[in-house]
Amino acid sequence: MLALMEAIAAIKAFLDQGGTVLLWIAALTFVMWTLIFERVWYFKGGLKGDVQEALDAWEARSERKSWNAHQIRYALISRVEQKVNTNMDMIATMVSLCPLLGLLGTVTGMIEVFNVLAMTGGGDAKQMAGGVSKATIPTMAGMVAALSGVFANTYLTRTAERENQLFADHLTMDH
Repeated sequence: MLALMEAIAAIKAFLDQGGTVLLWIAALTFVMWTLIFERVWYFKGGLKGDVQEALDAWEARSERKSWNAHQIRYALISRVEQKVNTNMDMIATMVSLCPLLGLLGTVTGMIEVFNVLAMTGGGDAKQMAGGVSKATIPTMAGMVAALSGVFANTYLTRTAERENQLFADHLTMDH
């Protein structure tokens, strides 16, 4: 219990040093990783059922060469692609927003530094250091969050493209 209290105190001190923008970065990162884990979970489990359902619908057709069959095949592929690509754009957007929120923290921290300079004439280094930390910590946090999201987004994008292609290849037009 003591270790948990110490960890909470350390997190609170970190948030105090970085300013309120860190809370926004933390919330954005939490939502981003929740969506990433949802996609991974879907690829590991739910995708198989969706693909099998569409394959069964296609295999149940007696003919597969007519224009109507081509359109039905296209519709089945589109439905599976839509399910596979759910939330992928949202994840990419959140990855892009992380460094922007970090830059917002930089600007707010520098405003605090300039405010200290205006009030004290530049003589209070301790107060200026607080503003500098509020300028650099959110930048670092935004970049770390974005980098972790870039790697996850790259993995998810490649997996989605591969699964979409594999599914399209399984819908043969042999009859």
